[in-house]
Amino acid sequence: MIGFGGCAASLLLLSGCASLRGQPPPVPPPLVALLPLPPPPDPLGVATHRFEFDPATTDVVGVLQATVVGKEDALPDIARRFNLGYEEIVRANPGVDPWLPGEGKVVLLPTRFVLPNAPREGLVVNLAAMRLFWFPKRESGRLQVVYTYPIGIGRVGWVTPEGGTRVVAKIKDPDWRPPASVRKEHRENGEELPLLVPAGPDNPLGAHMFRLGWPSYLIHGTNKPYGVGMRSSHGCLRLYPEDIAHLYSQLPLGTRVTVVNQPLVFGWQAGVLHAQAYEVLEDDKRDWRHAPLTLRKRADKGSATWRRILAKDADIDWEAAHHVALKPLGVPVPIMKATAEPLALLLASATRVLNEVPLGANWSGKVELRVDEAQYQQMRAEIEGGAAAPATATASPTPPVPAATVLRTIR
Repeated sequence: MIGFGGCAASLLLLSGCASLRGQPPPVPPPLVALLPLPPPPDPLGVATHRFEFDPATTDVVGVLQATVVGKEDALPDIARRFNLGYEEIVRANPGVDPWLPGEGKVVLLPTRFVLPNAPREGLVVNLAAMRLFWFPKRESGRLQVVYTYPIGIGRVGWVTPEGGTRVVAKIKDPDWRPPASVRKEHRENGEELPLLVPAGPDNPLGAHMFRLGWPSYLIHGTNKPYGVGMRSSHGCLRLYPEDIAHLYSQLPLGTRVTVVNQPLVFGWQAGVLHAQAYEVLEDDKRDWRHAPLTLRKRADKGSATWRRILAKDADIDWEAAHHVALKPLGVPVPIMKATAEPLALLLASATRVLNEVPLGANWSGKVELRVDEAQYQQMRAEIEGGAAAPATATASPTPPVPAATVLRTIR
């Protein structure tokens, strides 16, 4: 017989069980919370041809980027998407096969630039970099704007001249009358050029052209865009079709043109000196074996950049600058003693972006290059197998040539 106390205990126990049965069991944490989250998607890159900067404090524009090679990509395809030239992207990725880089491989995009040591006015061309910079007239109270584009330059024996001149004419859909020297070269290679090539897809001048004060030298487009960023012309400067069209729509007649050849350039950003190096052109006869020290010894005292370098000489790691010059990657590298970092760390910090045409780019991306190695090698054979014309080291401005003058020019 159960006593009153036992009954009370039983009732309490039953009451407690009923209370527990009325509550839902605890919910275990979701399995997904225990797994590592996937990395965020790569962002779409931004246009790499237009930058704003304060010229009083900055000589470096742009940002290093990296992207992943697609299934059918060759490096020239990626280069055009990001407004780079052939040599630029190959130089920045040593050891990567330009034609079979490998799907899924991460490649560096050298979309950061030290501005040439030249007046920031009009068009400035650095032949060693194979790149053109346009500095529009600066508006009062606004940052300086610079546009930059990869270019093809004169091959060995057909040197693009250095010096100063001006844009004297703009011509859309130009005809091309090959000069005798170019026709002779092609004839020796088994090809007979016509006396006149009309405007159209077969015209090597492309759809837009600037005539310079230098006779026989032009800035123009091309019908072979995979030759941009190479020594591929007979002395003229050639741009991607989309870049020359953009420049043509904005560049005024009379614009100053300055052509320099600077395989090693220095520039400041946020108080840090950077060095950017390119291969020395084959026909550059200057001694670049000790380039940083030689440039420091012969510093241009009229240059604000060099005056600042000389004032901070003790804080600069000139040995690091020497290594940059010895193994040129075409990317700006900080060379201050207090801020020096391993090159591998610098390259690893590049912003990862989608392998797509950047937002705001000149190019629509609708027509890929898709040039294969055989086509490239054929072009190289054309470049290297022709008869050489006398090289010109410098040139001076000449009186303007009327736009109506019949085109007799080298490509």
